[in-house]
Amino acid sequence: MDILEEIKKILAEILDIENNIITPETYLIRELGAESIDLLELAIAINSVFNIDVNDDEIFLRKLRDYITEAEQQNKNILQYLAKKLPFLSRKRLEEIIADLEGGPTLKVKDLISYIDFQINNFTVLSVVDV
Repeated sequence: MDILEEIKKILAEILDIENNIITPETYLIRELGAESIDLLELAIAINSVFNIDVNDDEIFLRKLRDYITEAEQQNKNILQYLAKKLPFLSRKRLEEIIADLEGGPTLKVKDLISYIDFQINNFTVLSVVDV
């Protein structure tokens, strides 16, 4: 299953847009205008299509700024702190997000893909270990 293609289909349906404008680099809120109700529908659809548990705070980076504040208050390296809190995002992506904070909501389609891929692979590993 191609995660990007499935996400494009889901977003096109929820947001009533053409899926050909959606790329991994597309911002969900800044460019597509996704609102909180859309994100709720998206989480439900992702859960259904990919058969994974979706943590809204994680997948939609809702606590990102809180995590940055926590790291600063605890005098911890922000990048390392975020890597522990959001293990599905690469170091490069975390650097991009930190550099882009002033632009507004930083959630991109590729972040959804990373989350889904991480959940699928984590579940597979856990299932094999549990057996």
